[in-house]
Amino acid sequence: MRRTIFDLDVLRTFSTGMELGNFAKAAERLGRSTSAVSAQLKKLEEQAGTPIFRKAGRGLALTDAGETMLGYARRLLELNDEAAAAVNSVELEGWVRLGLQEDFGENLLPEVLGRFARAHPKVRIEARVVRNAELIERVTSGKLDLALAWSDGMLTAHCERIGDVPMCWIGPAEGPPAWQATSGEPMPLASLEAPCLLRSAATKALDEAGISWRLAFVSPSLGGLWAATAAGLGLTIRTPIGLPAKLRPLAPEAFGLPDLPKLGLVLHQAEAELQPAAARLGELVLQSVHGALPD
Repeated sequence: MRRTIFDLDVLRTFSTGMELGNFAKAAERLGRSTSAVSAQLKKLEEQAGTPIFRKAGRGLALTDAGETMLGYARRLLELNDEAAAAVNSVELEGWVRLGLQEDFGENLLPEVLGRFARAHPKVRIEARVVRNAELIERVTSGKLDLALAWSDGMLTAHCERIGDVPMCWIGPAEGPPAWQATSGEPMPLASLEAPCLLRSAATKALDEAGISWRLAFVSPSLGGLWAATAAGLGLTIRTPIGLPAKLRPLAPEAFGLPDLPKLGLVLHQAEAELQPAAARLGELVLQSVHGALPD
């Protein structure tokens, strides 16, 4: 039986195009012509032995096989890049200070730190998982080299906007939610302590929709917020990232809730040009975040 060996260069084009949502943009980023990119995608389908794309209106969408291929492509590229960094940067040393928003603390931080530590064992990392306002203050004051934070549109001097993440109403995974529009009662809102971008978005959306609400639970930590929401003390608002199994997103139209906007996600850095260790860690954070973002 002939063994299939996927071309990593082709997989990188495929992954980049899906990340950017446009293969013309991928061609520009990778320094290739659009015809060369088209040839690579055709080669990928030939290697896979099954259609990767299907027509969706005027554009393309992934088939089930394409979705599977994308997941493996990202993993193969991450391993390839990790190996290259480990071989070519074995002497990388120093100290990197990384800050993350709480939503990424449990699912992204261990993976990023594990990959980085395997490739660069001589680098010491100080990681801090805190609220958004503290992340921005620490990176602008030089107390952090990198910070992954939500954004309300305001950017720091040195940052990269990663994308926009949908916000959603969240309730318990099992049983009825804590509120129904037909109840006639104010909606019980579970929230983090102010200031909180998502809390502000929730109250604004409710006010504009003419839905009365009350603060039923306020927590200083995301863990406390998850526990209160799972217990049915109130509904909360967050993104799908890092959502525990005991909770689920609620379809607004099904529960009489207003639609919510998207939330910007930005990687801030203290300086325009980071030290090599910090720059490499920033690359890994970006790779992992793109893999975690909902399609």
